[in-house]
Parts: sequence; C-alpha cells; structure tokens
Amino acid sequence: MPNTKSAIRRVRRVKKQTQVNRIRKSKYKNAIKQMDLLIKSKNKEKAKKYFSKFQSILMQVAKSGIISKRTAARKISRTSKKI
Repeated sequence: MPNTKSAIRRVRRVKKQTQVNRIRKSKYKNAIKQMDLLIKSKNKEKAKKYFSKFQSILMQVAKSGIISKRTAARKISRTSKKI
C-alpha cells in the first residue's frame, strides 16, 4: 500500500492509464482481426477501403506507445502485400 500522498495519487493515475491502455490495445487487436477477415474473405474492395483506417489505427496506437513504431510499420507493410 502507498504511504505518501503522492504515491496514493500515483496509484489512482496508474489505474486510469491502465484502462486507457487496455482500450487502445483492444482497438489495435480488433483492427488486425477485421483486416484478416476481409483478406480471407477474398473481398479486395472492402479490404482496400478499410486499409487506410487500419493504417490510421495502428499508427495511433504506435504513437501512444502500446506497440512500437517498427511493429506497426511491419504489420502495415505485410498487410499491404496481402492486398
């Protein structure tokens, strides 16, 4: 348990930040799953339309530090090759 006032505040802050990070991570995972479904369904038009949103989500998540920028770039690159 935290003993000082600042440590108590820090615990509260970490709790809120953990929730935000969880939301971002699930958003990232859902984007990848959605893109995989579109690619597997052989629907290239929908996949191409969703690709820009997919890129945007991955770069937002990378910017916030949930995944590294290199990981995001690698996933975007591999996905674009599949399309």
